[in-house]
Amino acid sequence: MNQPDPYPGPPWYQFNGHWQTVLPAFGGPKVAYQRERLELADGDFLDLDWLRQRTPARQLVILTHGLEGNSSRPYVRSAARFFHDRGWDVLAWNCRSCSGEMNRLLRLYHHGEIGDIHAVTTHALHQGGYGQVVLIGYSMGGAITTKYLAVHGASLPSAILGGIAFSAPFDLAASVAALELPGNGVYKKRFLQQLSQKIKVKNERFPGVVDIRKLAEIRRWRDFDEWFTAPLLGLASAAEFYDLASAKNFVATLQHPVLAVCADNDPIITEACLPLAAAKTNPFLTLERTDQGGHVGYTLPGKPYNWMDVRAWAEVERWTAGC
Repeated sequence: MNQPDPYPGPPWYQFNGHWQTVLPAFGGPKVAYQRERLELADGDFLDLDWLRQRTPARQLVILTHGLEGNSSRPYVRSAARFFHDRGWDVLAWNCRSCSGEMNRLLRLYHHGEIGDIHAVTTHALHQGGYGQVVLIGYSMGGAITTKYLAVHGASLPSAILGGIAFSAPFDLAASVAALELPGNGVYKKRFLQQLSQKIKVKNERFPGVVDIRKLAEIRRWRDFDEWFTAPLLGLASAAEFYDLASAKNFVATLQHPVLAVCADNDPIITEACLPLAAAKTNPFLTLERTDQGGHVGYTLPGKPYNWMDVRAWAEVERWTAGC
């Protein structure tokens, strides 16, 4: 099969990594999802958004959004439309607290949480009829997808062909450090504001579990993980959380193909975030770097879809060619 076309570059007005990140976060195609609520064994729930073919399909793509994203993000809707137009069923699931309704339990979601994606994948396969399943994740979702395939790969059904990760932070400590770089304050501020609101809701429902006064003292992203993320997970420190959650620490065990795509001008994914060593030693991991693209951007001028859709489809065609 021919090599996939490289990213041709963004429109002229997206002249740096920041604009290539921010502008694609607006717009996107309309998608008429059908929502399903998946009740979990621990008493919580996940909201799943389906885009199905009119007749039963044998192929399914499972989409996982990024930090504080959801199934309505333009990059998720774009992929959903792109794959649906080519005959695949689509399942875009929302992490706990991200579907528009706060989850029931104290815990939220995080980069290293793979129990929920396992529940989603298992549920989808139990729907019956899917002979080919591909997982695609964006930013945090890419890290979750990769870690899931690495940890559970040996026991997963043969229908799961592999995973694709766009703009994924494989090393959380490095990713947190990148958010502190000059020019990245707007991203950090937005994420922290949204997560802080969720912490306030959790504090109202579960008073005394965290010291809510610490929210006013946050200066670095690591502060949030030290004072809130780690304690809510029963961990001693942010460092322990980063070690346990980072997909980079698990990719050596991959037994399913994973394509990881990132842009060198991504403002919040630096080279230190990438699994460079593993990509050289594990044949199941392919790391593809582009000059342009920003963070989950990859706009194609004049197209109703983005280059991530095109690249993912090319990889999926390669995987399914011999099936």
